[in-house]
Amino acid sequence: MVRKRANKIKFSVLMSVYKNDKPEYIKVAVDSLLNQTVLPSQIVIIEDGKVSNDLDNLLENYAKENKIIEIHKREQNIGLGLTLNEGLNYCKYDYVARMDADDYSKPTRFEKEIGYIKKHPEVDVVGCLIEEYDEQLNNKLATRTVPEKDEDIKKYMKKRNGINHVTVIYKKDSVLKAGSYEDCPYFEDYYLWCKMIKKGCKFYNIQEELMKIRAGFDMAKRRGGLSYSKHIINFEKKIRSLGIISRADYIINLAIRLTVAIMPNSLRTFLYKKQLRDDKYE
Repeated sequence: MVRKRANKIKFSVLMSVYKNDKPEYIKVAVDSLLNQTVLPSQIVIIEDGKVSNDLDNLLENYAKENKIIEIHKREQNIGLGLTLNEGLNYCKYDYVARMDADDYSKPTRFEKEIGYIKKHPEVDVVGCLIEEYDEQLNNKLATRTVPEKDEDIKKYMKKRNGINHVTVIYKKDSVLKAGSYEDCPYFEDYYLWCKMIKKGCKFYNIQEELMKIRAGFDMAKRRGGLSYSKHIINFEKKIRSLGIISRADYIINLAIRLTVAIMPNSLRTFLYKKQLRDDKYE
């Protein structure tokens, strides 16, 4: 593979890791960043609290061998939203790409996202479709589809998240002007997009599957129970106060989301894979 750098647009990658992340998964994720046809100019990895020695050594070795990789360590775990908010301070460039610690970016992801940004500099957030796999990235489970154009994405946002967070490249300044990430568990990115909508930001989703993520039963299990239900209510109140959704939308969203949250795990898993991911957004 012939690798090349973006010749005009430099960008950072922002990634957070914590104690439960598996070193072997992180290796896959970081290697996928280093094997892009268009390389990032900087990769910022935040250790959100103390991690295992194996994980810390792995990241330290990456940083020694690759000058574009920076490791920043926090003593205390503060959660994804606040960690990403802090991590943006370390990102040197006007554009920032997101990456999760256990996912895989296909080799042309950045080439295609940066290519779109070059042609459409007015767009603030560019994402894409993703393939959901089992924990070993062996068996494909579903495709997570989202609308393509700005108008459709914003309409879709009233009921479901119209941007796949782990796929995005965004303008750092636009994110900061919208208030950046906040401590809004499970909905950190969704709430950020809603705040950006209020600021008049523009969105676009490339209609290609440029990433693979690890999904499965555990992901659906985490999205259930009383604790998760409280986070749902908190989030819906926040976007209602922003004016993103109407009172009717608020009531309908709560009814649907809370019903799914209290379902048995097996039924919620079925819906998560088959209905909530494979259906067309139209």
